[in-house]
Amino acid sequence: MYQRTESQMILPGDFFLPFGGKLAEDNRWVLLAQMIPWWKLEEKYAKNFKKSLKGQKAVSIRVALGALIIQERLGTDDRETLRQILENPYLQYFLGLPEYQYRRPFHHSLMTHFRKRLGGEILEEVNEWIALEEARKANELDASDHDDDEPGSGAAAVSDESTEPQLRQMELTNEGELLLDATCAPADIAYPTDLSLLNQAREKLEKIIDVLHEPQRGKTRKPRTYRERARKAYLAVAKQRRVKPRTMRKAIGKQLRFVSRDLRIIAELAETTSNLTRLPGRMYKELLVIQELYRQQQAMYEKRTHSVPDRIVSIAQPHVRPIVRGKARANVEFGAKLAISLVNGYAFREHLSWDSYNEGQTLQAAVERYRARFGYYPKAVLADQIYRTRENLRFCKEKGIRLSGPLLGRPSADQQEQKRLAKADAAARNAVEGKFGEGKRSYGLGRIRARLQTTSETVIGLQLLVMNLEKRLRVLFLPFLQWLWSTLSFRLPVMP
Repeated sequence: MYQRTESQMILPGDFFLPFGGKLAEDNRWVLLAQMIPWWKLEEKYAKNFKKSLKGQKAVSIRVALGALIIQERLGTDDRETLRQILENPYLQYFLGLPEYQYRRPFHHSLMTHFRKRLGGEILEEVNEWIALEEARKANELDASDHDDDEPGSGAAAVSDESTEPQLRQMELTNEGELLLDATCAPADIAYPTDLSLLNQAREKLEKIIDVLHEPQRGKTRKPRTYRERARKAYLAVAKQRRVKPRTMRKAIGKQLRFVSRDLRIIAELAETTSNLTRLPGRMYKELLVIQELYRQQQAMYEKRTHSVPDRIVSIAQPHVRPIVRGKARANVEFGAKLAISLVNGYAFREHLSWDSYNEGQTLQAAVERYRARFGYYPKAVLADQIYRTRENLRFCKEKGIRLSGPLLGRPSADQQEQKRLAKADAAARNAVEGKFGEGKRSYGLGRIRARLQTTSETVIGLQLLVMNLEKRLRVLFLPFLQWLWSTLSFRLPVMP
């Protein structure tokens, strides 16, 4: 059962504090609560529930999404997030509670259900509502400043008021700049190696054999798995600081044979003495993953290669894939590949995939989405060299868009102008690199701690949403900071 509760916003002064006083209206959590269109979200969120007056009352969208925003902003786990909400009245106001209360508004285990219900699509739409408004305002401001600088602009330049919207639309055919880039959002897993993966698979298979043999305990002899011998063989190589390739290949071959033996035992137990329905759901899923992992490892072992399509690098998170980035710190990262666009400091998700892809293929779709958002194409697209394909160059030329990078053909006469423009583009592109750094250092984009594929995508969407909310907060506080700086500068004594 779900009841609508966000039809009216609670003012900070109406929030009851049992120990006296009032909430500050310029607090960041109060301002954030006013930025998010809760009533729009509730219309979409309520569709997930059946229209019934029976059953337990569901948690409202403001509590669910607000708790997730608090968690990503503070960088806490589920239990600590609930403790922070219990101790802070501003956080309780952000969740839409009418007064400060000493009891938990929900159990910490519901945080996982919140991440499942609020999928990536809903959060992307919320991000569009919040970031698009401010980005459009900045684009319109830049366009108006540009029009004021041109001769003949203003009210005197238009004789007929009815033709002004058409002329305005013609003038704004190309406005603004679109920044594109991609990065990897690494999952919270240990660095995978073939030997360690096979050892984990063997240990999990041994537990599955124990569960399947439990009904026949005392009746038939338990199949031998040689688990102690396999463990010693693994540790003999894993503890070495430097392992020769021949020694590593020999150790992998041993673990492959142990895993193959365990899989045969499980198949025999399933046919004769027991069936796989006795296994818990988690163990059954792990068994399916291990079978595919064994097939991949056996194929790489026989072909003497280290690559295979859709390679599994984690048994607990089989959706994670290796992403080759070519960075100095880590040549390969393991997680989701995220492509974003940046407009006036606000980030929009363009493409998210757990499989590696060429980010240059996302340029045309990103430009078309820019036009759908703002009503016109960008003047320039600032991106890496990988985006400068023949198809993208032809597309940008047809739309009147300048794609950053050197011009094709012979060097022109204005070499200095091209160098200056290339330097300005490189400086402007630092914004999207800084946005990735902000997300990875401050908001957890550098380590996705969710374990499921759906919840991981939700966390990534939440981090983009939180970064855009923080951007709006900085815009709100900018006039105050400017006034404060001017006041302090006026009062500071002049040094002789």
